[in-house]
Amino acid sequence: MLHALLKHARFDAQVVATGDLHVDEHHTVEDTALTLGAALDQALGERRGITRFGHAYAPLDEALARAVVDLSGRPFAHIDLGLRHERQGEVLSENLAHFFQSLAVAGRMALHLDVLRGENDHHRVEAAYKATALALREAVRPTGTDDVPSTKGAL
Repeated sequence: MLHALLKHARFDAQVVATGDLHVDEHHTVEDTALTLGAALDQALGERRGITRFGHAYAPLDEALARAVVDLSGRPFAHIDLGLRHERQGEVLSENLAHFFQSLAVAGRMALHLDVLRGENDHHRVEAAYKATALALREAVRPTGTDDVPSTKGAL
């Protein structure tokens, strides 16, 4: 899913992670999201010349997800994946929502992510990652100006 996020956001990044997987995946998932969010925050700097807002819908078969982001510098996350099973592969479902929450905090963004429909949990998760990627791709898109995208002149 991380590969899908990076690919569809068109972020040129590679993630190499080691963790305490012998305990569980929580810290590895969380730390990966925190690192990715911090890298995005650092890359954006003052956030000059970016669109700032992004939204996207992404389907995967019967599943449909909606993501809306604001690269405002104010972290907030509302995540509703609506997963029905305790685990998705080897990852606890709660850690997938926690990934997005951690990404929003470290990336200093507001992220609203809702999976609107879908019967298959894997499809729901993949649609959520892709919708987030597409919304981020839109939000970081250059505007061709050097302005900070805020009426206050600072984010």
